[in-house]
Amino acid sequence: MKNNISLSIFEIVGSPVCVASDDGKKVCGRIAAGLKRGSNVTISFLNVSSLAAAFLNAAIGQLYGKFKEDQIRAQLKVKDMQPDDFALLKRVVDTAKQYFRNPKRFNKALEDAIGE
Repeated sequence: MKNNISLSIFEIVGSPVCVASDDGKKVCGRIAAGLKRGSNVTISFLNVSSLAAAFLNAAIGQLYGKFKEDQIRAQLKVKDMQPDDFALLKRVVDTAKQYFRNPKRFNKALEDAIGE
């Protein structure tokens, strides 16, 4: 039987405002530790009032560079998230999946866009 881990984003960050990528990295580390152990991880956004793409990318998007999509889908659950924030999370995850499929292509497109 798999171990179940529940993480409160509010408690990890220490604030209802989750916008900084550094805070997202803290969350990512906790989630990754659970996934590595084979645990089911549930993250709760209860009491989170502000959420930014930079935070979500660091907290969840980066997992797609470390774990297979199937594992993340099977072991990571999200709850207590507002519908608008869930839509933002979906965009972040979709972009992360595309990026980690072909990082060189994304980096080239970025270089082309900024003219380097």
